[in-house]
Amino acid sequence: MFHTKFRDVIIEELSGAIAKDFVAEITRFHRIQASPGFHDAIYYVKQVIDQFPGISTHVETYPADGKTRTWEWTAPMGWRIADGELRLVNPKPEILARFSETPVSVVAHSQKADVTAPLVYVEDGTREKDYRKVYVKGKIVLATGRPSLVHKEAVYKHGALGHIYYPPLERRTKHPTLVSYQGIWPNAKEKDKVGFAFSVSGKVGTRLRRLIETEHEVLVHAKVDAELFKGEQRVLTAVIEGREFPTEEVALIAHLCHPRPSANDNASGSGAMLDMARTLKQLIDEGRMPRPQRSLRFLWVPEWHGTMAYIEVHTEMVGPRLGGSYLASINLDMVGEHLELLHSRMNITSTPASIPSVLNDVVANMAAMVDRIEVRTPRGSQSVFNYRVSPYGGGSDHMMFIDRKIPGMMIGHSDYTHHTSEDTPDKVDPVELERAELIATTALLYLSDLSELEALDLVYLVGANGAERLGAAARRARRLLLAAVEDNPNRAWFEALNTVRHAAEWERETVSSVLHFSETAAVRSAVRAVQDCVGQQEESLVASLEREAGTLGARRAERGEAVDRRIPVRLTRGPLDFGLPASRLPEADAQWYSSPEFTLGGNARFELVDFIDGTRSVTQIRDVISAEYRPVSIMVVARYLDDLARVGVVGWK
Repeated sequence: MFHTKFRDVIIEELSGAIAKDFVAEITRFHRIQASPGFHDAIYYVKQVIDQFPGISTHVETYPADGKTRTWEWTAPMGWRIADGELRLVNPKPEILARFSETPVSVVAHSQKADVTAPLVYVEDGTREKDYRKVYVKGKIVLATGRPSLVHKEAVYKHGALGHIYYPPLERRTKHPTLVSYQGIWPNAKEKDKVGFAFSVSGKVGTRLRRLIETEHEVLVHAKVDAELFKGEQRVLTAVIEGREFPTEEVALIAHLCHPRPSANDNASGSGAMLDMARTLKQLIDEGRMPRPQRSLRFLWVPEWHGTMAYIEVHTEMVGPRLGGSYLASINLDMVGEHLELLHSRMNITSTPASIPSVLNDVVANMAAMVDRIEVRTPRGSQSVFNYRVSPYGGGSDHMMFIDRKIPGMMIGHSDYTHHTSEDTPDKVDPVELERAELIATTALLYLSDLSELEALDLVYLVGANGAERLGAAARRARRLLLAAVEDNPNRAWFEALNTVRHAAEWERETVSSVLHFSETAAVRSAVRAVQDCVGQQEESLVASLEREAGTLGARRAERGEAVDRRIPVRLTRGPLDFGLPASRLPEADAQWYSSPEFTLGGNARFELVDFIDGTRSVTQIRDVISAEYRPVSIMVVARYLDDLARVGVVGWK
């Protein structure tokens, strides 16, 4: 699929070993968002890129003041730390945690402290009921709940000096010595109320709890040299300008933040992008490959907040559906895991149904290419490539691109060291780094320079893959039919039909997206031919399922619910804050979102909001979400949208 000559020189020049050297350098910095350590890391990355003349770099700054809002998110505060130490004083002196040894042991955003106080246990510590029988004012709290929430209850509301976090039962049982990365994340109004917090391992936390239960008094001494301040977020961008269509761009993004060392998350993605920039510039300068036709943008960001701030300022960053020229993006988030040490695998996350894209087929094809070649590099493992192309999943910076209708995928891994003291450079594999680099580089260069012949080949690749995907959708539809037919055969047939119809429409949109990269008459003709084939397959599958539905008692497709023709409109941009709408509702209403009645998962909620386009009704949004995930009641969707309207992020047309 990718031009053999260029593929071979890219394979030859990309170096997972060099990428790992970049990773190791980045891990030296304590890279909390809007901190001096993060700024030092940005400066290091810029210094490296500036050694490659011809790649333009630029650092942009955005507020980190705890009050500036971008979309539905509040900017973090600036934070610096010099040191921190936690000691057990009574019943016997003992060091419990040191920042100099384990940087994650001081919870991010802790303020200056030098206190000795009793330690009390409050279980989870995030609920009012946890404090009914325990007096915590002037004391230090031991809790297993998320520190940002514990701090609000224990310190802000009940007067504790600070708290110690240790992991919940399952995590501390499986990994008793891990220390978790946590943050308080205060806003500007809370700045002067913030105390301090430490994170300790499950083993240490369990021992402290036992001491509290058996000793008359447990005293600890907490010393922190840190401060919150009005700071700034920094985003580094580097651009290789396109030779023919410089205003059209494909983008790579990696977040640079997280505490020292945070090797896989995400020094690995940041280091891999450095090696990719080095490789492409060197090959171009040596005349071994041409400058890409479209511009290639690299972004090193503070995760979430920095990405949103950058996209908000750069209003031109929108995809073709919104009239923009940002055609594709790949997010590199945790790309270097040593598969043998961590028992992990590479996960390649597709674009969601709200933005069908040929990018999925191209990246999957490049991953299959990498699987066929034996990637080996100095100091690397002998691991066999283990990867999976999966449906859309969120949780990282590609979400902001997708929100602006820029097709976005993520390459990453997950493992037990994520956000812990054990995310260290020895667990980063140069071989896996190089595999991720190869997939991302070849995919974006292929799309950037897509010729007419390649575009025609791509159209038929999408057609072949689309036929398989549509067949899989029909299989899901049949399972829906069989599972629900005894309760209501007509409604079961409606849900099955809904699944197939939408899957076919998404396949037509996917093949049409090839035209964003090549729109010659021949390519347009091929796109129409494949779309016609999709239509024929759709009708054939529907007819087959309809016959089976008839044998099961269905006479017609009936949704079985009232139709809600109201049309919601978005009043904000970007992914919604994860707590919405519950965090702004009265407690009685908010409880519904933690009940079994609320059946929308995080990915489905993101998609639901992304499908709000000012033309779809509540019922139509219910139908597309049900087709992509599983059938959901119109009552759930309507109440969710009503509550979003109550808190001011959605309106009604």
